Amino acid sequence: MALTPLDHFIAQAAAHSRELRDPADCVLALAPLMFDLIEHAGSFLQPRHFSSSPLAYTRNLIYDAPDASLSLYSIVWLPGQWTPVHDHGSWGVVGVVEGVLEERSYVRLSPDRGADHDIELARGGTILLRHGAVTSFVPNPDHIHITGVPLEHPRAVSLHLYGRMMSSFNVYDVEARTRRRIQVAHNES
Repeated sequence: MALTPLDHFIAQAAAHSRELRDPADCVLALAPLMFDLIEHAGSFLQPRHFSSSPLAYTRNLIYDAPDASLSLYSIVWLPGQWTPVHDHGSWGVVGVVEGVLEERSYVRLSPDRGADHDIELARGGTILLRHGAVTSFVPNPDHIHITGVPLEHPRAVSLHLYGRMMSSFNVYDVEARTRRRIQVAHNES
């Protein structure tokens, strides 16, 4: 029996994440697979994967590895919904299924990456990702950014594969120059 596009993607992601210890090598191998997966999203995304909330962007779990080494989400962004400024502490690969997703980056200027205070961040560039676009990130250096959809744009839906169970991440307060680890919720698959 042939594997579905999702099953094939998960099998390949698991194999690459086990074999490739360097996060940059891992995302290099997985980005083309995400590119293919988003073209087949209609074959595996269920109505529950498009769940949204008027209060905040919605993380809908599609897959979590039994050993917590991988997680895949569909994230639904309604107009005006944004993440806080954050980093993931993991590698990741993101593909846009619908709409346009905007990512605004930050650069950490303070030298002590382990510190949770006296963090100096400078705003970086902006990337606009439309249907079919794939981007990736690695944890070293920190990939600090804010992601979302401007109020005047329609809904966006994206697939996010992480190199761990993404149940927490670091949130930055740019004005206070601090960061803290927060737990993040998701809808179950």
